[in-house]
Amino acid sequence: MDYGQLGRTGLQVSRLCLGTMNFGPVTSEADSFAIMDHAHELGINFFDTANVYGWKLGEGITENIIGRWFAQGRGRREKTVIATKLYGPMGEWPNEGRLSALNIRRACDASLKRMQTDYIDLYQAHHVDRNTPFEEFWEAMDILKQQGKILYVGSSNFAGWHIAKAQESARRRNSLGLVSEQSHYNLLVRAAELEAIPACEDYGLGLIPWSPLAGGLLGGILRKIDKGRSASDVIAKELEKHRDKIERYEGFCDELGEDPANVGLAWLLHQKAVTAPIIGPRTLDQLDGTMKALEITLDEKALARLDEIFPGFKTAPEEYAW
Repeated sequence: MDYGQLGRTGLQVSRLCLGTMNFGPVTSEADSFAIMDHAHELGINFFDTANVYGWKLGEGITENIIGRWFAQGRGRREKTVIATKLYGPMGEWPNEGRLSALNIRRACDASLKRMQTDYIDLYQAHHVDRNTPFEEFWEAMDILKQQGKILYVGSSNFAGWHIAKAQESARRRNSLGLVSEQSHYNLLVRAAELEAIPACEDYGLGLIPWSPLAGGLLGGILRKIDKGRSASDVIAKELEKHRDKIERYEGFCDELGEDPANVGLAWLLHQKAVTAPIIGPRTLDQLDGTMKALEITLDEKALARLDEIFPGFKTAPEEYAW
């Protein structure tokens, strides 16, 4: 396993991040335990979750599964850089969601209890809260740091100007500020290249792409359908919209002799700002399959071919102005 620094910090994390969103709703607790154990065997030390995962209001199903896994001991917690997120509602009462100081305090304590740990390595805002000033956000986060409950703060789904506002607010407090941004980013969805990624590079944030395979569209979907597998209505609709690109992409992967899913992950690993794409295996076989992405080298010709199939963006404002 290769490791890299998380943004401008000294924290070393694996180049693939284990996403846990399937744990509970899709993957059983026993299988989730097996996947996390095997991730450690493969050298993956970076796990990502969120308090809302499990998708039953207020239950924190996925965090509870991780907590029971940690509770088995044998260094599981110590070997893991655990990242979780807050923002989504955890109840129907006011202040049980978003980024007020009150919810930040309560949500952190609840996540710590569910995960049976006394600190969170990376505590992330799952979305920007336009109703909460960054001064309030940072005061609450700095208190959690002082209490030893969190070590680093990250963002998710922030626009470039949100990152800038957050960092300048933190700078006025002499605070470290955000160390990472978790964005929707893959070969098919590249809007983050306009402003979010340049902001990450300028402020030294590590980029943690979610949905690296565009919900399965970049995972060899055409050949899977040819073998009789079905796609959800949403994916089928997106496939029809992008069928020409996907056909060209899978054809190019055949030329490379590589699985499309691994090429999609490898492309992200070749992007300068990316620290670790989030993989979300439902099974052990899927987890093992992603390891090949770490071995794929895409030369300039291959990268140019992928840009031709999936055109990206220039940095703003050059994308739309001189």
